[in-house]
Amino acid sequence: MSSEENGIKSLMAQRFRGFLPVVVDVETGGFNAQTDALLEIAAVLVTMDEDGWLCRGDTICFNVAPFEGANLEKAALDFTGIDPWNPLRKAVSEREALTETLRPIRTAIKESGCKRAVLVGHNAVFDHSFVNAAVARTDIKRNPFHPFSTFDTAALSGLALGHTVLAQACKLAGIEFSSREAHSAAYDAEKTADLFCFIVNRWKTLGGWPLPETEPEEATQE
Repeated sequence: MSSEENGIKSLMAQRFRGFLPVVVDVETGGFNAQTDALLEIAAVLVTMDEDGWLCRGDTICFNVAPFEGANLEKAALDFTGIDPWNPLRKAVSEREALTETLRPIRTAIKESGCKRAVLVGHNAVFDHSFVNAAVARTDIKRNPFHPFSTFDTAALSGLALGHTVLAQACKLAGIEFSSREAHSAAYDAEKTADLFCFIVNRWKTLGGWPLPETEPEEATQE
């Protein structure tokens, strides 16, 4: 019988208020989630061992074909190096990419005893906005992510490491980072996951979780 069946929450479910952190990175054809193409999406699952330590799990990634009428900014394509029409990309539709990305996330939520996923990203608002826009375009009904809450590793890195740029934050955390491989959704998501796990585990090492138990104050007697 599992701990959930016994009525005991898993450590993962306890750690983030019933949320399962899932790291997401997207590569796009611009900055406007409503008009610009989603070109790559990667999601990295995060697992927790029996002692409460986080580690990077499986990666799900897809090259995505621009949706009909999508805007593609030349500057964005030059920055990422993506040729949206290259047949070697083997790009799939937004609906297929999202369906096949979200399905294992829903499975992981159930297996961890969590209620839903929370998106972890480096400057997470950007990735979250593109995921939400694509979900709306494709009329997917079972989006496992919280509609507005995120965990932002740029902010967490600023607090824990004194730097907000992903490459530099990884370097300060002792995580290998290749600038040549950067701006691939899968690579950036995996490095963001490593960074997130490092920060959360570091906080645990410093005694920040589990929270220390405190004795209730005794009522004073006059």
